[in-house]
Amino acid sequence: MSAGRVSEGAGWFSWWGFSPARNLLRFGPVKSDGEMNVLLVGSGDPRHILKTIADSPVEQNLHMWVIESSMDVVARQLLLLYVTLMPQEKMGVNEKTEVFLELFGNTEIRSQTEETLRRAASQLILSVTEITEDPINTCLNTTLLKFKERDELARIFKLWIQPAGSSPVIMSKAWDYRVRQHLGTRYNSKKGCFDWDLTMKLHEKGCGVISKQQYVQWRGKGLAFEMREGIYQTTNPTLLSTRKGDKVGIQGYWGDIVSSPYLSFGIESDDKKLLKTQNGQHLSTAQDISSANLQELFRSLSNRRRCLTTSHSDMEAKEAPKLSQQKSLNDLMHLSGVSVTFLPLDSLQKLPQKYKYFHYFNSIYFSASCVHQLDPMMGQIAAPDAVLVVELAKYILDLNKEQEAGFAETVANLALKAGFEPWCEGASDGASDGSNDGVHCVFVQQK
Repeated sequence: MSAGRVSEGAGWFSWWGFSPARNLLRFGPVKSDGEMNVLLVGSGDPRHILKTIADSPVEQNLHMWVIESSMDVVARQLLLLYVTLMPQEKMGVNEKTEVFLELFGNTEIRSQTEETLRRAASQLILSVTEITEDPINTCLNTTLLKFKERDELARIFKLWIQPAGSSPVIMSKAWDYRVRQHLGTRYNSKKGCFDWDLTMKLHEKGCGVISKQQYVQWRGKGLAFEMREGIYQTTNPTLLSTRKGDKVGIQGYWGDIVSSPYLSFGIESDDKKLLKTQNGQHLSTAQDISSANLQELFRSLSNRRRCLTTSHSDMEAKEAPKLSQQKSLNDLMHLSGVSVTFLPLDSLQKLPQKYKYFHYFNSIYFSASCVHQLDPMMGQIAAPDAVLVVELAKYILDLNKEQEAGFAETVANLALKAGFEPWCEGASDGASDGSNDGVHCVFVQQK
């Protein structure tokens, strides 16, 4: 159906993933206690981080390690984690959900959301430019990034603070350019193309909760979440990036324009009432489910904040004078026993060379866009009981069934060369955390 190149719909920057949020520690043999180290390669957004933390016991120590393909994506992840960690007394759950979803999936945002973005960017600039051995907030740990990468983050955050209208890019034109390039000669009948992708692809793949009205609006304008009556006319600068052209970098919107940001939080729910249908129609939309899922995640994380151990509280009390001097991230929630550390962009191939990471990670996650980086060296950083989770191409809509199957075969071959074999005892319930849903492939180390 596509007149454009296969890759164009998915884009060149992973602003969101092509799979729903999952607790990565539920894949494969279930792990219930001890300290867990989870490595995420190219996840694109913090959905798996939030879900894994929220669904894990408070007493479990979780260390999430993140490698991304660009600093633009790292900056977005830091921003979304920042919003997540804002305490309820500063921002209520409903408002937090609205702000998160607007920044996450809308090319244009309300003025109130822009104000929150600017404040967050100002705070994040301080956090990445302060030279400290320990992070001010362990969930926003950038201390292991290279200095040039932290400088790049500061540059990106400063761009977000610029007054509205100062960007040379008009988002509506940047979005329309991508749609025209992707559809080619079919552009004049674009609504029919949008409807085809929704009903014959997403709905056929089990995403019936994505409504036609919302999907067509997102495909046409880039507005996935209109949370309330408001004026959406301010460019969301977090979705702008520079793509390398033949000679110069071209700034614009270079993310997904086909699969949608609904996949991350909006197509699955533990609350079966949200998945009810009447006369074959879903009563709740992907936006409703995204909102409900995020509110539940935010509440779970707030509970983890309140359940600090005595030793943890004592440690925070001792550090209070130091934190009061560094005012960048003081007011955010500190989650008990949780750290999220961002590693340098080129670190994946270097981890096996460092003694610290020898047989270190209990769970390793690769996105579909980064699976080519899965090589035999991964066996050296995987713990003896490690589980490898790889995102498949089910929701990359420009691929046909043969290409999708070929991708899964490539994944299996790469995993085998890295010393992993398919885990065959997974749950068959694709809506929970099973491995037989066509969304992820799960492997364990060869015996």
